[in-house]
Parts: sequence; structure tokens; C-alpha cells
Amino acid sequence: MKLSAFLLSFVFLAACVSSDGAHHSLDEIAADYVQMTLEIGEREPGYVDAYYGPKEWQDAAKAAPRSLADLAEEASRLTGRINSLDTKGLDTMSLRRRDFLLAQLTAATTRLRMLQGEKLSFAEEAKGLFGVAPELKELSAYDSVLARIETLVPGTGPLAERVDAFQDRFTIPKDRLRPVLDAAIAECRRRTAQHIAMPADESFRMEFVTGKSWSGYNYYQGNAHSLIQINTDLPIRISRAVDLGCHEGYPGHHALNMLLEQRLTKEKGWIEFSVYPLYSPQSLIAEGSANYGIDLAFPGAERVSYEADFLYPLAGLPTADAAKYLELLHAINDLSGARFTIARDFLEGRIHRAKAVELTQKYQLVSKARAEQSIDFTSQYRSYVINYGLGQDMVRAYVEAAGPSPEARWKRMEQVISEPTLPSDLLRR
Repeated sequence: MKLSAFLLSFVFLAACVSSDGAHHSLDEIAADYVQMTLEIGEREPGYVDAYYGPKEWQDAAKAAPRSLADLAEEASRLTGRINSLDTKGLDTMSLRRRDFLLAQLTAATTRLRMLQGEKLSFAEEAKGLFGVAPELKELSAYDSVLARIETLVPGTGPLAERVDAFQDRFTIPKDRLRPVLDAAIAECRRRTAQHIAMPADESFRMEFVTGKSWSGYNYYQGNAHSLIQINTDLPIRISRAVDLGCHEGYPGHHALNMLLEQRLTKEKGWIEFSVYPLYSPQSLIAEGSANYGIDLAFPGAERVSYEADFLYPLAGLPTADAAKYLELLHAINDLSGARFTIARDFLEGRIHRAKAVELTQKYQLVSKARAEQSIDFTSQYRSYVINYGLGQDMVRAYVEAAGPSPEARWKRMEQVISEPTLPSDLLRR
């Protein structure tokens, strides 16, 4: 759809619902919210993760972005306008839309406070930006997990070095990286498409990059198309193929973004979903569903079976220890909360960078190079790190509460990634 046609369709849909005052006001507030978000993005590069709305709005934001102080006042005004709305006559989905806009504005207000120099605690920052604060444990609480992993990778020397050396045996050769990732993404898509209808013309483009603090990134382009970038700074292991295919693609970021575009922005005319501010509750849903989507698409023994039968041969890797490798990865996942504790202590100045790297090596069981990349990510994205482990746990609990059948779980997952879902919605199960 061309942008001019998009704008016309938005105006038409807005007019269709504007006979109700609350609907009309939400449409107006949503348009102002999008403009404000785009202007914040001009003040902080990377704040806007995706935008596919009217180009003239983006051009206006670039031409004359307001100051951080003025944008903070705008966020406050928009919040007041939503709170003063008479919600009589709004259906359940429209009420969820209202709550979504309020939560996004709370996050914008929090980020603007930070951009103006205000120092927040890790918990305050996480709650303000992403709608939830993790319950942090002392690092010693993870020592029992380390002891369990000791039995999986016995030997001498530091456990992190043994685990890292074992995992290096499963590195995909560089000349086989693209065919392995292409195959994994295709399988992730096939499994997702069996349960969730997607636009017929959806597509993505994959490219390899270097010099990033992340391992993979989905840049949603609009019109059901994504650019997926894979960072090759560090060797990529075979387990990452399915991880990246599901997380960045299906039923992860690509699926979520195109469903929101199709069902909310285009079909309902809810223009606020044409912009995705990175520092918002939307990210906990996006990262949590993308991570949980791996287990949803490859439940139980299906993952190791698929990898051993298809991906290992493509990569030219032996399959003898495939099951042991996956068992190790599941055990390491139980250490995910340690990352939050390390991030808090590092960001609040309780430990310096070298100590954070050292603790990351110990409690994430990675090499120094991978630990440094992890701390680089924390330095850049700060409390965003909670969205992966905590978001995954929250989405898992919500989806699996639908029942044990795959059909029920996929239906619940589809709702999560195609509706105005907030972290608080996941807690209401």
C-alpha cells in the first residue's frame, strides 16, 4: 500500500468510528502520540524501532522536532486527555487500546526523564519503560544451577571455559552459515503458518553485519516486510539457527509486527501501531513472545530431532552429542535471571565494567569476548535486558494457561502478538 493510500484509509476508518466521541478522541490522541514519538526519535537515535505510517508525519518530525522539555509536556498533556475520556460505549478491544496508549505514554514520559538527565534505579527504570520490574535474586542463588551444569560438562578448569569449549564444537562454518539459517527460518515459518494466517505477500531480507552489541535484529519495514540482520562478530553455533529463525522471524518479531500492521493499523485504522518505540511495554511483549516462540514451534524433543536430521548435516557437524548440547542449553537458561542482577549492579554503579564481565562469564557461562558483548548491550540498552528472560517467562505462563493442546496455545499466542497486549494483560490470566 502506498503511503498516500495508507493515510486515506486511516482517515476513512477514523471517520467510520468517530460518531462515538471517545473513539474520535482516541484517534486524535493516537495521531498526536505518533507525531510525538517520531520527534523523540529525532532526539534519540534508535528510539523508534519501526515506523510505516504517513511519510509526511516523519518528514515533519525531522524538520522541526520539539525540545525534550516540550515533548515531556506533550506526553503529560496526552496522558491527561486519555484519562479525561468518557469511556462509555467503548468495547473491550477499544478499552485495551486506551490502556495501551496510556502505558506507551508512561514509557515515553520515563524515557524523556532519563534523556533530560534524571537518574532512576534499575527497578524504577524497568517499571517505567516496560511496565514491570523483575524480582532480582542474589547471584549466590544461582550456584545450585552451576553445580548441576558441572555434572553435564565435567572436567578441570573453570566451568565457563569448559562450557564454552563444549559449545564451540557446534559452531557453524562460515561458508555454511547462510544455507543453515535459510533452512531454519523456512522451517520456523512453516510451523508457524500451520497455526497463524499471515499476509500472502509477506517477506524478509537477511544480511550479515559486524560491530554490533546484539546477535540478531529485525528491522520491520512495513507492508509485511522485514530486514533481518545477523551479527557475525562471534562464531555462530548451530543452536542459534532455530533461535534466530523463530525469534527474529516466525512466530517472533516479523510475525508480530506484520500482524499488528495488518489487523490493527490497516483493518482498524489504529495509527498508533504504525510506530514502535523501543523503550516501551511493547518490547517486553515482543521479546518475550519471540523467545517463547522457539519452544512453541519446536516443543519437547522436536527441536533436537529437526536439528539432528536437517541442520547438523547442512552445517557438516556430527550429531552424536546433539541431545546433550540441547540439555546443556536448557540448563543454562535457568541462569537468565543472573543477567538482570549483574545489569542492576553495573548500571547502578555497584560494580565496575571489569567485574560485570567477570560475573557474566561465571553466571552466564560464556567466554570473555561474549561477556564483553553482553555488557556492551547492557551499557547501550540498560534495563531492556529484562524483556528477554522475564518476558519469556510471562508469555509462557500466559500462553500455557490456555491448556495443554498445541491448538489452544497457538491460538493464545496469536492473540498476544496481534492485539494491543500489555505486560499487565499477561498477569491477569
